Amino acid sequence: MKDSWIREEFEMNMIFLGLPGAGKGTQAKKVSSKYNIPHIATGDIFRNAIKNETPLGKKAKSFIDQGELVPDEVTIGIVRNRLKEDDCKDGFILDGFPRTINQAEALKDIMEELNTKLDLALFIKVPEKELIKRLSGRRVCEDCGATYHVEFNPPEKEGICDKCGGNLIQRSDDTEDTVKNRIEVNKEKTEKLIEFYDNEGILQTIESSGGIEEVFKKVTSVVEENR
Repeated sequence: MKDSWIREEFEMNMIFLGLPGAGKGTQAKKVSSKYNIPHIATGDIFRNAIKNETPLGKKAKSFIDQGELVPDEVTIGIVRNRLKEDDCKDGFILDGFPRTINQAEALKDIMEELNTKLDLALFIKVPEKELIKRLSGRRVCEDCGATYHVEFNPPEKEGICDKCGGNLIQRSDDTEDTVKNRIEVNKEKTEKLIEFYDNEGILQTIESSGGIEEVFKKVTSVVEENR
């Protein structure tokens, strides 16, 4: 009963920042579970909007089907709609948004529309060599999307998903050369976001050394300090 009371009292709006492979999604899910606030990954809300054939979902699909990037206005609209849902009224965790300063400014406007504010921007900092090692060893289930790693989180049976028995594959964007390029492409955008949220006075940096649980302890410590 005590734990549920604590969860009900927790209210916080936060975003997770970091380069590809930093572990944003993993840590965001764990924080979401601990504090009972929704983890909003942009990939998931895009898929839901497309599946539910919302007006913005249809727009997003038209760009994706043509192999084009979804314009900011569509992405921002989908995020705005998601943050207006009832489960976000006591807090949320955004993972994968914002990616640009334009999106960061738009999120600020959305917060004002909802008569609330962003409480914490949490940057998970990982050395580039470690990121390359993490990403190039990643394997993904082609059926359910579960993620594994050949070294850090291998499946019980090599090449087979523990959850659904699907085949594990290496995504084309997880090869070492592609990973290095992805990191370079994302570095400048991430640095600009770090500066933006530092100026907003809500940036906190976590040095991601150690395992998932050790990093999670650092994350929850920062979350508690900023409540």
